[in-house]
Amino acid sequence: MKSPLLSLPGAVAAEGRDEGVAAHYGDLFREQRALAEGEGFVDLSHRGVVAVSGDDRLSWLHLLVTQHMTELPPGRATEALILSANGHIEHALYLVDDGETVWAHVEPGTREELLAYLESMKFFYRVEVADRTEDFAVVHLPAGSIAEVPEGVVVRETPHGRDLFLPRAELESFAASHGPAAGILAYEALRVEAHRPRLGFETDHRTIPHEVGLIGSAVHLQKGCYRGQETVARVQNLGKPPRRLVFLHLDGSEVLLPGHGTPIRLAADGEEGRQLGFVTTAVRHHELGPIALALVKRNVPVDAPLIAGTTAAAQETVVEP
Repeated sequence: MKSPLLSLPGAVAAEGRDEGVAAHYGDLFREQRALAEGEGFVDLSHRGVVAVSGDDRLSWLHLLVTQHMTELPPGRATEALILSANGHIEHALYLVDDGETVWAHVEPGTREELLAYLESMKFFYRVEVADRTEDFAVVHLPAGSIAEVPEGVVVRETPHGRDLFLPRAELESFAASHGPAAGILAYEALRVEAHRPRLGFETDHRTIPHEVGLIGSAVHLQKGCYRGQETVARVQNLGKPPRRLVFLHLDGSEVLLPGHGTPIRLAADGEEGRQLGFVTTAVRHHELGPIALALVKRNVPVDAPLIAGTTAAAQETVVEP
C-alpha cells in the first residue's frame, strides 16, 4: 500500500520489505537526530493492522500467543509471538487493548497469513478478527515527543515511543501538523542502536525467541500452554540457544554497508574462514557511525574481532552465550 506521504518534499521511496513508505526525506542524519530528540514522526503505514474484538478476545489470544493476555489492562502496550510447533518464530504482533478491541500492527507482507491462522483457530470463541489495514495507518511518535494525539486515536505507548492507529484518511493532515517527517531508515537506525530485533530481519525460518532476546518482552514464561511452548521451556530450563544476537560496530572507512545475509567470520581466519553467522540489519547512525545487528553461533568468543564480508567488526553482547 503506497503512502500518500511519498509526495512530501524530498521523499525517497524505500525498497524491499519497507516498500510503500519513505526511506528518507533528503537528510538521513537530520531525521535521526530529530527522532532522538523526540521530534517529528515516522510513517509506518505500510504495516498491517489487525483487530480482534469480542468478549473472549483476551482469553482466546492467550491460548495462541507467547504473551500473557488474560489480564492485559486497557491501554497497556505489549508484544507477542506466534510460534510453530517446533518453537520457531512465525509472527510478531505489537498489541494494545482499548477496552473493546485488541489492536495489533504486524510486519508488511505477513498479515494475510496471520489472519488465515487466526480465523482457523476461532472455533466457538466469541471473537471477531478483522483486517483494518485499509482503514488505519500506523504512525510512530518517538520517545519524548510531546505532540498532541488526535482525539479518539488508539495509542500504543512503549519506552521507545508511541504507535498510533490513525485513520488512514487523516494521514496527510496529521503530517502537515506534526512534522518533520522522518523516514524508515532513521527509524531503523534507532532500532538497531536499541538492539531491538525485527521479524524477517533478525529472524529466519529456524529462529527461536531465546536467540534474539525476546524472552520476557514478548515471551511470558509463567503462562499456560501455547504452540511451541515445549521448545521455549526446554531451552530455558535445560539448554542454550544455538545462536545469539550481537551488536556490531563496523569499520567506518568502508563505503558500502554489508547487506542482509552477509557472512560473519573470525577476523583472524580471513575471508576464507568458516562462516559463523550473518548480518541481519546494517545502518548508518548519526552518532555511532556504521552499526549492525547479526546472528552468530553461540560459541563465538564474545571478545573475538569479526569481519562482516570484508568489513572489520567489533561485537557487543546482546544475548549472553
